[in-house]
Amino acid sequence: MTDRIPVYFMPGLAASPLIFERIALPEAQFEMILLEWEIPLDNETLPDYAKRITAKIQHKNPVLIGVSFGGILVQEMALYINARKVIVISSVKSNLQFPKRMKIAKATKAYKLLPINLVLNIENLAKYSFGNKINQRIKLYEKFLAVRDRRYLDWAIEQVVLWERTVADEKVIHIHGDADEVFPIKYIENCIVVKGGTHIMILNKFKWLNENLPKIILE
Repeated sequence: MTDRIPVYFMPGLAASPLIFERIALPEAQFEMILLEWEIPLDNETLPDYAKRITAKIQHKNPVLIGVSFGGILVQEMALYINARKVIVISSVKSNLQFPKRMKIAKATKAYKLLPINLVLNIENLAKYSFGNKINQRIKLYEKFLAVRDRRYLDWAIEQVVLWERTVADEKVIHIHGDADEVFPIKYIENCIVVKGGTHIMILNKFKWLNENLPKIILE
């Protein structure tokens, strides 16, 4: 039997590896390994953090797949190892692909004013929500938002907004939904477009991903 291709998955900002629970690659060909966020060290830069997470990779020439902020992180990780492929989903390849509101947040330092406590205490939202739909959504957030540490959240939001990469790596494969509300497609270049895909298409467009990721990895 030929060696399976190791595929490492990095979730989005504060998200749990559970966001990949519906992703299934053929086991005969691929080995799926799920990475998770760690609390940043004091004054840790994004490159230093990427280097620390890269130390968890135990295979040569892995495929790195990252969602949203995880997509930014795997691009930084690829500077430290030889990756067979780097694939980003619902993410950006440079800070030129950020929407205007993020550029304004950077210029004004408004990102420091975000209500982090709402993310940290999702349970409190339940008290103010009415109706099943909202409660179902809160249950999803509770399940998929794993990291509620204030230091991590402050750090992560700052790292996204202040990401310095201005030149996209043309080798990075970019999969993006045309209905992404966080990183609107009008700012994105050179990507594989998923029709109707939102920022959380890793959860609700998993059939498309399961069908197409093996081909994309092997191409």
